[in-house]
Amino acid sequence: MCEAIIIFYGSSIAKGSYMDLRIEKITGNTQDKQKIKDIYMSSFAVKDRMPFWMLLMVAKMKNTEFISFYDRDILCGFTFMLPIENLTYIMYLAVDETLRSKGYGSRILNEIQSMYPDNKIMLTIERCDEDAKNIEQRVKRKSFYLKNDYIETGYLQKLPGQKQEILIANGKFDKDEFSCFFKKYSRGLMKPKLCKKT
Repeated sequence: MCEAIIIFYGSSIAKGSYMDLRIEKITGNTQDKQKIKDIYMSSFAVKDRMPFWMLLMVAKMKNTEFISFYDRDILCGFTFMLPIENLTYIMYLAVDETLRSKGYGSRILNEIQSMYPDNKIMLTIERCDEDAKNIEQRVKRKSFYLKNDYIETGYLQKLPGQKQEILIANGKFDKDEFSCFFKKYSRGLMKPKLCKKT
């Protein structure tokens, strides 16, 4: 996950809707802020989370979108993503655990692609190592993305204490483009380390 201090300002997403889910920008004044935080805290391991207050702070910055998804008045989930030019990187995506396996995750991915139809969409997931304690969860997560037209890139991103697999949709992966994306986002502060998947 992203651990550098981001230094851009502004945000481009406003309240609106794409396809069949309603979206809302998440701020410190969001009515469902606590519910969104609960989904966040229950969906990601401590090692993969930044403080929730930091998400809210970073969300004010340019090229950063922190948005919630609603089916009518039901909060389904959220995403925290970084769209720059022709690339969008999904840092976090989660669905309310009481609504999982009902198609909302796929619908959220469709919303994201609809918002950025010409963009490559990238994300990282935990590797499906056979000795991992949560191997079933990891396999299920990867299968979900593969069923939603994401493909393996053959590359891993090195993060503190772990390596995560990079998946992509709507285009081919280019490791130089990936590195340039993060350097551009952070004005040179972030320099992702990549290695080929073996």
